[in-house]
Amino acid sequence: MSEYHEPEAELGDDVRDAHRALLSLQEEIEAVDWYQQRLTCCKNPELVRVLEHNRNEEIEHAAMLLEWVRRELPGWDERLQKVLFTSRTLGAAADTESESEAGASNSSASGRGLGIGSLRQVTP
Repeated sequence: MSEYHEPEAELGDDVRDAHRALLSLQEEIEAVDWYQQRLTCCKNPELVRVLEHNRNEEIEHAAMLLEWVRRELPGWDERLQKVLFTSRTLGAAADTESESEAGASNSSASGRGLGIGSLRQVTP
């Protein structure tokens, strides 16, 4: 059974590579979780150090894959720059963007936007 949601023969090499990267990223993150669980329960200090080392290696692998995704897949760089390495409250980037989009759609008088107004439901 294929892991693809569309016929594999219809997918380009770039789409298959993106799938490989995203699946690998998922697997690396799962491995980080497994090692974290194991070292949390482990009683042997030497084994804890080994498991911490292994967890950290998996984090590095995930980081390399995420960087590849950021560089290669459309939209990722823009989104990651809005969220990563900022002190902004998580979720604030999406909230700010939604407000900006709503403002743009209400600004047809200024010559910007489509002039269709906000699609948000107004509650009384």
